[in-house]
Amino acid sequence: MKFIFDPMVTAATALPFRFSAATGLHRGDRAYQQDQVEILVHAKHAGTILAIVADGMGGKSGGRKAADQVLLTGRQIFERYSPITDDGADMMRQLVTEAHLMIKLTAITSEEEPHSTIATFLLNPGLECHVAHAGDSRVYHFRGAEMMRRTIDHSFVQRLVDEGKLSEEAANTHPQSNLLTGCLGTHADPPIALWHIDRLEYGDTLLACSDGLWHYFTPKEIGAILHALPPREASEMLIGKARQRARGGGDNLSLALARIDPLR
Repeated sequence: MKFIFDPMVTAATALPFRFSAATGLHRGDRAYQQDQVEILVHAKHAGTILAIVADGMGGKSGGRKAADQVLLTGRQIFERYSPITDDGADMMRQLVTEAHLMIKLTAITSEEEPHSTIATFLLNPGLECHVAHAGDSRVYHFRGAEMMRRTIDHSFVQRLVDEGKLSEEAANTHPQSNLLTGCLGTHADPPIALWHIDRLEYGDTLLACSDGLWHYFTPKEIGAILHALPPREASEMLIGKARQRARGGGDNLSLALARIDPLR
């Protein structure tokens, strides 16, 4: 599932720019698809976009229910959001909190224990950006081919890395690499990790993706692909390479990416 947006011009700055965006979704080698991804364009405010990746967990259908609930909550909150009067960080915090509560309500009416990660970014007119995540789905910010920043996983192996007990390279192959320390739908409140970019620049790319994708790449590899190819082709190459490297043992994988370019 992939798509790309037409050029848009922000009314806030009179600076012409183009959002090129794409999504990718693949079941991998799993029996069920529990990842979900969406990029939303605001119906009333030009230049306002919300991207969401949700990696569901919890049995045959529980994970899919959780991921679906994250997207449903995101649509409802984004529809009510105004970049003119509302604070973007508050909206992102509300998205994480309300999705968490809705997943917990879903669990009451089912025998499964649905959980989900979330990785999301909000682009406002004027190229302001807000990022939020919970779990081990990530958001990357690249400038050209260089990674400027990425989210830090809420996971057991990330804690070991932070404590200096494990290298980044060894973390990917650790036997407990899929053990999370925080996500949506658990008994504990979810971690809410936010960051803010005052203004994106031409050539910047934002990538939200599940661990089924980033697990198979270094940031340098991702940056090179995003810089060399348009979003649609980049998403296809990332998914194709991840599938090759999984060698028949790959998880669900999903991505949402958006690049800022001048309007030529």
